[in-house]
Amino acid sequence: MSPVAGPDPVPVTRALLGFVRTLRHAGLAATGTQVQHLLAAVAALDAGTPGAVYWAGRLTLCAEPDDLPLYDAAFAGYFRGTAPVRGLPLPVRPVLPRLSAPFGAPPADPPGDGGDDDPAVLALSASAQEVLRQRDMAALTVPERQELHRLLALLAPGTAPRRSRRYGPRRRGAVDPARTVRHALRHGGEATRLARRRRRDKPRRLVLLLDVSGSMSPYADALLRFAHAAVRRRPAGTEVFTLGTRLTRVTRALRHRDPDAALRAAGVAIPDWHGGTRLADTLGAFLARWGQRGTARGAIVVICSDGWERGDPDGLATALARLRRLAYRLVWVNPHRGRPGYQPLAAGMAAALPFVDDFVAGHSLGALEELVGVIARA
Repeated sequence: MSPVAGPDPVPVTRALLGFVRTLRHAGLAATGTQVQHLLAAVAALDAGTPGAVYWAGRLTLCAEPDDLPLYDAAFAGYFRGTAPVRGLPLPVRPVLPRLSAPFGAPPADPPGDGGDDDPAVLALSASAQEVLRQRDMAALTVPERQELHRLLALLAPGTAPRRSRRYGPRRRGAVDPARTVRHALRHGGEATRLARRRRRDKPRRLVLLLDVSGSMSPYADALLRFAHAAVRRRPAGTEVFTLGTRLTRVTRALRHRDPDAALRAAGVAIPDWHGGTRLADTLGAFLARWGQRGTARGAIVVICSDGWERGDPDGLATALARLRRLAYRLVWVNPHRGRPGYQPLAAGMAAALPFVDDFVAGHSLGALEELVGVIARA
């Protein structure tokens, strides 16, 4: 890849503009704005590395998945001396080697003879996200926690649809008398066709009950960010409460667009942050004020707690039995479940398990992604 290996920026720019002309000849629309972004990306990276040039062009010049085969063909043809021709079969995209490294470690040198001009090595990346996905959130460093916050904002917990009581117009289904009569009146009283209707689909309500006591402090921040992602997806169909020594509704605080601002507002609203745990009393307060009035009826209720209960476990069992009768599905998230050899020996956890439909872990990003699947399948 000698055209872009020189230290002088003028030959580099000339070579990249020639590559852009090759892309346009191959059928890929590379606009002037995209070309400027390409030059800026190559200037920020190492222009003598094939992988850097490849990914800089791919991220700035490809606007949709259909552009990727054209880009790969033009890249291989331009830097290997064979110009692509419109209409000819595209070559198969080469398999790019990928190396795994611990999170935060610099990537290793690409395999081969050590030369930077090896055209076979086009990409080299460390699987930092894969490593982070399985790490316990309580043992993350500050940079890892910042990356976790970014990935949590990308989650989109959503519930499966259910059949609502309201009807909507459909091509097939039962006859809609009202629409049929209105249509007939508009045509002189002659019923020329029968209007049809079917029940509409509506997503189920999602209720998140998050334990913010002292024993859950390593995971409370990540769970609140998970709740923020759920509220941002469906603000009208998601309710979030915190459980500690009292019940606190934080749905309005989590409606801020910025996750950090939402957590600051939630922190101001929660008076018992990192305090004790009274699950039976707080669940009873939720049922008395919110649950039986419609919030939990037919909803998917997710309780995130380690099961430590200061009060009587029988009271917790009674509250969960009432909640289970109201909710469509009851999911319990316990971060300790992801640890090897975990047994639900806590009195509160043992009292809760008979009323739980799904018992999942919430100790890592991968566990929260599994929770998103559980909520969607419920």
